[in-house]
Amino acid sequence: MTHQDKSDPNADISADVKLLKSFGYQQELERRMSGFSNFAISFSIICILAGGITSLQLGTSAVGGAAAGIAWPLGVGFALLVAAAMAQVASAFPTAGGLYHWSSILGGRGWGWATAWFNLLGLIFMTAAVNVGAYILFINLILPLFGVDPAKLTMAHQVLGVVLITGSHALFNHLGIKVTTLLTDFSGYLIFAVSILLTIALLAFAPSHDFGRLFRFTNFSGEAGGGVWPASGNGGFMLLLALLWPAWTIIGFDASAHTSEETVGAAINVPKGILRSVYLSGIFGFVMVASFIIALPSLPDGVKQGANIFFWLMDKVVPGWLKIPLEIGIVVSNYLCGLACLTSTSRMTYAFARDGGLPRLLRGISSQHSVPVAAIWIGAGATVASTLYTPAYTTLTVASIILLYISYVMPTAVGIFAHGKSWKKMGPFDLGGSVYKAIGAITILGLLALIYAGVQPPNDPALPVTAVTVIVLLVAWHGGVKKGFAGAPAALSERAVLTQDVTPEAVAADGE
Repeated sequence: MTHQDKSDPNADISADVKLLKSFGYQQELERRMSGFSNFAISFSIICILAGGITSLQLGTSAVGGAAAGIAWPLGVGFALLVAAAMAQVASAFPTAGGLYHWSSILGGRGWGWATAWFNLLGLIFMTAAVNVGAYILFINLILPLFGVDPAKLTMAHQVLGVVLITGSHALFNHLGIKVTTLLTDFSGYLIFAVSILLTIALLAFAPSHDFGRLFRFTNFSGEAGGGVWPASGNGGFMLLLALLWPAWTIIGFDASAHTSEETVGAAINVPKGILRSVYLSGIFGFVMVASFIIALPSLPDGVKQGANIFFWLMDKVVPGWLKIPLEIGIVVSNYLCGLACLTSTSRMTYAFARDGGLPRLLRGISSQHSVPVAAIWIGAGATVASTLYTPAYTTLTVASIILLYISYVMPTAVGIFAHGKSWKKMGPFDLGGSVYKAIGAITILGLLALIYAGVQPPNDPALPVTAVTVIVLLVAWHGGVKKGFAGAPAALSERAVLTQDVTPEAVAADGE
């Protein structure tokens, strides 16, 4: 039987279906995402108009203009290395729970189970942080147009706003991947358009153009930076803190892997989607954030605004007739970013539940829409609940950075030792053994530095969140989960996937 991609009658997905079956899974989700759509969902989650704007103060209040000229390229470079290692994993094992499955095969059931939980919790915190950020942008950019003073809004208003935002995301996801894909495809184009227009507007109306600011290191810790970071005289330490800005922005690219089972030509298009989303976000993001620094009428006065630096910049530089449509575009982009985040979260939840890591209810697929409905709505509920526990935006942000990057690097950490030994067959995207191992070593060291920076005051609440997560996982695994959790089917067949040729070409040649 020939399987067709319903969005393209000429697309044959038989090879994808056979490859998935070789890993022990049936095609349950609707496979209709193109290569662009797979790229767009990660690009929408990264959304330079989200993290690049809402977390601008994390960089500028640490090292001033050098946050754009020095910290941003360094952070993007690290993310690209992580993405390259992830792309190799996703190409070899294109499933909805790719990171978790590959960790299981390379490092055993326990390593895979822990990877799944780090990834899932990180996705929930990321979705929550994005939706809180969308709410903050909405009340500061849109509501004043209607005479509403954001300062008068309470935490109850924020909770209500996040509930409405997240609930609408769940509804769109519930209606099927076609609806979600249309919106995330549109989001990809919107991000490109708004970021370009925003950059042009800021440079065109900037009172001056001091490009030297981009590489001028200035310590704005303490009151000089609006109290974003505690005062410190250690310049190297402040640069490390500034890296949290690009690290938070360039995150969530595992969405391309999580939608593997809905992507046509997944073994090829998924690694492309991962890498393109990172390097295009990094390049366009650099030009955009550089325009922020250059356009500031006064760098010290702007940085002193702390978390309000972007709003201050827009008020000072962009004329009202242009500011309104730009701000609407920014808010819509952030809203669609949250939509893509929930899609990724629900697919990871579905994949983990399918293997018994979560209640089997969460693996249920709607017969009408071919989406994991229970996983979508439970994910939405967990997103809202996490904002109640950690209402501070920066705490949600840093917690998601730490947990997600841990899950990103875990498969690579064990892959370094398995490559060329138990892991001999790669997918269409292959870095080569030496390059893969070198990248793996760098990403492990980078992860340690990222964790250290992420748990510094005032984000030290992220430390107990991470520590408790590790302790609970260890206790749970050795307290009973180890005996009852079967894990991924491929991990149970003596790592057969690692030693057999299961590339799309080989599976297609094998016939029905």
